[in-house]
Amino acid sequence: MSMIQWVGAGLFFVALIHTFSTKFFERMAHRKPNHAGMWHLLGEVEVVFGFWAMVLIVAMAFLMGKDAATSYLDSRNFTEPMFVFVIMVIAGSRAVLEMAREGVNTIARFVPLRGGMAFYFVALAFVPLLGSFITEPAAMTLAALMLRDRIYDSNPSTKLKYATLGVLFVNISIGGTLTSFAAPPVLMVATKWNWDSWYMLGHFGWKAAFAVVVNALVTTLIFRHQLSGLSLKSSNTSTKMPLWISVLHILFLMGVVTFAHHPAVFMALFLFFMGVASAYPQFQDRLILREGLLVAFFLAGLVVLGGQQQWWLEPLLRSMDATTVYFGATVLTAVTDNAALTYLGSLVNGLSDEFKHALVAGAVTGGGLTVIANAPNPAGFSILRGHFEDEAIHPIGLLVAALPPTLTAVIAFRLL
Repeated sequence: MSMIQWVGAGLFFVALIHTFSTKFFERMAHRKPNHAGMWHLLGEVEVVFGFWAMVLIVAMAFLMGKDAATSYLDSRNFTEPMFVFVIMVIAGSRAVLEMAREGVNTIARFVPLRGGMAFYFVALAFVPLLGSFITEPAAMTLAALMLRDRIYDSNPSTKLKYATLGVLFVNISIGGTLTSFAAPPVLMVATKWNWDSWYMLGHFGWKAAFAVVVNALVTTLIFRHQLSGLSLKSSNTSTKMPLWISVLHILFLMGVVTFAHHPAVFMALFLFFMGVASAYPQFQDRLILREGLLVAFFLAGLVVLGGQQQWWLEPLLRSMDATTVYFGATVLTAVTDNAALTYLGSLVNGLSDEFKHALVAGAVTGGGLTVIANAPNPAGFSILRGHFEDEAIHPIGLLVAALPPTLTAVIAFRLL
């Protein structure tokens, strides 16, 4: 085992501790106003893994030389961070968001719940399942923006804020398993293990859909008094959206999803989208470029740091049986990206179908426990964090809020 592997593992766990300590840096910004900007920067959860990834590259250059450090960076695949950035910005545009709101409102009219309860239930149930078709990052962006505008802006209780975030993260993680192309941990293994969308629907999707609906319904009923009494904001805009603008945005979204593994194509589509957005500013709100870039930086840092964790993660997975690997993957997902776990599993030959199912099910089950557990989580975090005290979402609060819906997912995947 090399020195750089030890350094990589050490920096990875330092980054984990840092994610749980962002409030400390925010407090330091108030105590040390001369360097408040730097403390605020270190208090941004989205910056944490990118920062420590840069430290790793500097350490690698010092220990192994500049060529080794740059070669390691070149060996990393940054397609996912780039894709998440692009899909966040396009999915967060006014045209796409208005169509999503209309869809949620239409479905909500047929749900026998009063006030904001119907909207809340559909946003936490239908949109995560929609993620199986428009990808999980897009679903997370849409759901977070709709919940921000209709629920969080109405100043609900802190308990409702955290409960909503926990259910959202868990439901997005498991809601993308109806198909073989939408959830990052499924994408890592689908081709190698010959899992198509029908296979995913039959072995994972229907169980996930059950858990998603139960999670959304139970949370809605628990907070029914607050939700039914919330004064929900109107989503009307001053400029009517032409049909051709809406269709064009959907085509951009579909194009990016279709070419999700080809950055040259989806980045070209994104630049074309930016040109259209600039040409017709009357049909756009502020694009979430800053939020998207922060999330991309976070995921890129995770890719760099995660590449040095294979030496201890892979033997750990190999040592587990099918039952152990399910619960082990659920726990490990909380401290490392779930796609990284399934990717390592795909490298192991001779695995039984039971082991494969347990690994993937465990990886998606634990995808809502922390910000780093699932690639779309930083997107929701970035959009909703401004509505929490000190603009900081406490990791322990998220963990506690995500445990009940995670338990529902455990029951669905293990007993159904």
